[in-house]
Amino acid sequence: MGKFVFKSLLMLIFLFVGVLIGMNKANQGMNDMRGYSDSSFQTPVNIQTTEEGSLNAAVLGNEFSSFNLDEKKEKLEKAKSFNFFSEIGKLVADVVSSIAQAVINFFASLF
Repeated sequence: MGKFVFKSLLMLIFLFVGVLIGMNKANQGMNDMRGYSDSSFQTPVNIQTTEEGSLNAAVLGNEFSSFNLDEKKEKLEKAKSFNFFSEIGKLVADVVSSIAQAVINFFASLF
């Protein structure tokens, strides 16, 4: 048992060191691919809070602003868009439910 634990820990340490070496090589590869080493390279995600208290985020240079979920829900309700697949799904669910209920009622009436 002790021999197994020792070998397992030794393998775990070996693999962990391998992961660290791989991360270092990946970093060097990214610097080589970029062509220069720049310590002031921009972060991919930038989040800022405005004076009004809302959040503005920029992901890879594309800006996103926070929104109110209730306002978006009201806007979608006003649009009253028709989703064909949603309606078909509701219809199929109702049919399956009614058939299952009829089968259950039939077997319940036998007993």
